Amino acid sequence: MKNFKIKLIIILGLILSFSCEDYLDQAPESTLDQEEVFSTFKNAQGFVEEMYASVVDYGTSAHTFQDYIYGDDAYGNRTWKASYQIDFGNLNAVARHRYSYLWNWQSAEYGTNNANINQANASRRPGLWDGSLRGIRKANIVIASVEQDGLMVDATQEERDVILGQAYFFRAFFHNEIMKFYGRFPYIKEVLVGDFAIPRPETYKECALEANEDYKRAIELLPLNWDDEAYGQLTFGENKGRLTKGVAYAFQGKNLLLAGSPLMHGNNKSINTYEYDTELCNMAVDAFAGILKLDDQGFYDLATWENYDEVFWKTPTPNSWPGSTEFVFSAPGGNQAQAQRFMTAGIDRDIHGRNGSEIVSPTHNFIHQNFGMSNGLSIEDDLSGLYGPTLYDPLNPFDNRDPRFYKWVVIDGEVFGTKASIPAKHRVAQLFTGGEHRSTGSDNQPSTTGYMHKKFYPIIDGEFHSKWNRIIDQYTGVRLHMRLTDVYLMYAEALHAAKGATTAPASYPLTAEAAINLFRSRAGIPDVHPSIVSNSNKFMDELRRERSVELSYEAHRWVDIRRWGVAHEIEYRRKTSFEFPQDHSSYTENLLVERVCEFPKHYWLPFEAKQTQIYEGFPQNPGW
Repeated sequence: MKNFKIKLIIILGLILSFSCEDYLDQAPESTLDQEEVFSTFKNAQGFVEEMYASVVDYGTSAHTFQDYIYGDDAYGNRTWKASYQIDFGNLNAVARHRYSYLWNWQSAEYGTNNANINQANASRRPGLWDGSLRGIRKANIVIASVEQDGLMVDATQEERDVILGQAYFFRAFFHNEIMKFYGRFPYIKEVLVGDFAIPRPETYKECALEANEDYKRAIELLPLNWDDEAYGQLTFGENKGRLTKGVAYAFQGKNLLLAGSPLMHGNNKSINTYEYDTELCNMAVDAFAGILKLDDQGFYDLATWENYDEVFWKTPTPNSWPGSTEFVFSAPGGNQAQAQRFMTAGIDRDIHGRNGSEIVSPTHNFIHQNFGMSNGLSIEDDLSGLYGPTLYDPLNPFDNRDPRFYKWVVIDGEVFGTKASIPAKHRVAQLFTGGEHRSTGSDNQPSTTGYMHKKFYPIIDGEFHSKWNRIIDQYTGVRLHMRLTDVYLMYAEALHAAKGATTAPASYPLTAEAAINLFRSRAGIPDVHPSIVSNSNKFMDELRRERSVELSYEAHRWVDIRRWGVAHEIEYRRKTSFEFPQDHSSYTENLLVERVCEFPKHYWLPFEAKQTQIYEGFPQNPGW
């Protein structure tokens, strides 16, 4: 038996209670022998909790500046930000960027060993690369201790099962976090000590199948609901963020869908955006079916249109978990100030008054290509005249749009507030060129594009949070790692890739067409047009557009346009603004930047050079 010395912090039940700085009240850190750590369920769970703390919160893990949207969907003009470096193809800088959740400023400035998981401020915890490697190692310590070394002998079988179930899940999850950005990666299934050499697999699929086995094992071992288990009584009522069978089903499906997507399927040699690995997609459908059956049983539920804000920011009490009935999994909570900077990242600071927050402006190209019309059509399809009367008017581009456009995007003339205390210039959005809430180019507070976004921003009875109407302290906005809408969207994509739009699988009685229409019905727009459904490629385009709208500004876009194999196409490289005078007499699309993106070079982050020199068999990503 390898007897590890383990630094253990007993934080059972506390790290998962989403609150402010005091949420990590804990016993002092101590160094214990392996036998002591795995002598009791409580000690072992305390060690497992550290893996939860290693899950990176994309929205608040970037020092104090919210720069977490790396796709074509937003623009910021700060040249030192990670999103700006991505626009110019400088992925070497992004991979170790001090203000990026991939690395974070604490790791970069003070060394990775000083990035501590028991920090209330997420930007002081390890970034994605370091945190994922730590998480993999911790998972392997748990598995080795319980399965190979036979520890936890005094625990019940149920207690041993849930400790192992969490470890198997996290081993797969942390590999997936690295794979999303770096591609194929060695699957590490042992505690590495001394010299080692694990060759990099030839394909992404090899690693994904290893992760799939771990997710399957996790599903067998994890409970449906911690509150219903004897071991869950210790933290009864505080178990929302813990791993369950439903969480494992969802991430099992995501792992398989990503592995089956065009980029991974082409293995960096070729790419066809409509060509998926149908075997993996069929497997993904069956995995997603597992959590959708739990939805049918009442464990989850899609939010209604009227209650949709509860998924993003409208929490029942201050410092409680958001997500409502759609909550599947999230990074742990943390610093309230950081959460508020995240919530306000789409709105001019002159309105919300939150120091340290900088605006990230929605791009016109993303808005125009994805947020369509009230008839359910994209603007392009609406203008074609092939699917019925045309609604889009180039002289009135903000009229007759998809209700989700008005729900999540701030447009010129929108009322911020009516209270007498609000200065007149801040009562209405002035997003026309030269308006009060448009950037002059010398700052980064007002919008640079003619839009702002409000998905995570508190608005009660039509009154926005502001310096003169301070309601933000009552709520907590969080970017979730997984919510139920995402599950249905991935299910539909995998199912259409494997079987088409109108065929239901044996594992669940829902077609891809019906799944997508769930969201259109919720928003109050018509179902997908039959002519689009009957065209396989056209329906895939529509399915992706639906995903882009529903998950807008939730940090999925950069992964999506890469895995779909479209990031290098001109449509996804151009970031534009919308220019128009105060009287709306004319409209012009203005090019802000043409992103640098070549296939396959800019589809994967480069590994740090020293990482590829540890041993033979670990080649660099292509082009670097």
